[in-house]
Amino acid sequence: MKKHFAMMALAALFAAPALAAPSTYAVDSSHTFPRFSYDHMGMSKQISRFDTTTGTVTLDKEASTGSVDISIDMTSVSTGSKAFDGHIQGADFLDTANHPTATFKSTQVTFQDGKPVSIDGDLTIKGITKPVTLTVTSFVNQPHPMLKKDAIGANATVVIKRSDFNAGKFAPAVGDEVTLDIALEAVQQ
Repeated sequence: MKKHFAMMALAALFAAPALAAPSTYAVDSSHTFPRFSYDHMGMSKQISRFDTTTGTVTLDKEASTGSVDISIDMTSVSTGSKAFDGHIQGADFLDTANHPTATFKSTQVTFQDGKPVSIDGDLTIKGITKPVTLTVTSFVNQPHPMLKKDAIGANATVVIKRSDFNAGKFAPAVGDEVTLDIALEAVQQ
C-alpha cells in the first residue's frame, strides 16, 4: 500500500503543471519613446519625446504580478528644433548637465483580466522623486513577429506637474501640467 501511495504521489508530481516563473523583458530602445505634451501659451499643444530609453519589465502571467524599471536619457530630448532641444535641457527645465537621467521604478502593478491596467511607481526627474500612477491604455503579450521571442507592447499615460520637479519656469503661461504618453516594447531576455 505504501509503495502504491508513493507511486501515485510521484506520478502526481510529474503530472502537475510546471509553475511559470516571472519573465524579464529588455526594453527595445528603437520602439520605446516617452512623449510629453503641454499647453504653449494657450496657442497650441506641443508634443516632444525622448529618443533613448532603457530598462526592464518583469512579468509573471500566472501570478498577475510585474515590475518596471526604466531609465530615460534626458539629453535625448527631441522637440523638433535643435535650438529648443538645447534650451529645454537648461537649468530652468530639465537641467541635463546635473541630471542627465530620469527614472521610473514601479512599486505595484495592478492587473485586471490577466493584463496590467495601472502601474504605481516613483518617477525621478532632476533628482526629485514623486509617486505617480500610470494608466495602461493598451497591453499585448505575444511572440515578436520578427524576432520569434516572447515580447510585450504597451502604452501608458500620466499627467504630472513640471513645477513638482523644479522645472516650472514660465508657468502658468506655459502649461504646468504635462501629459506623459509612453509607448513601450520589450523582448524577453
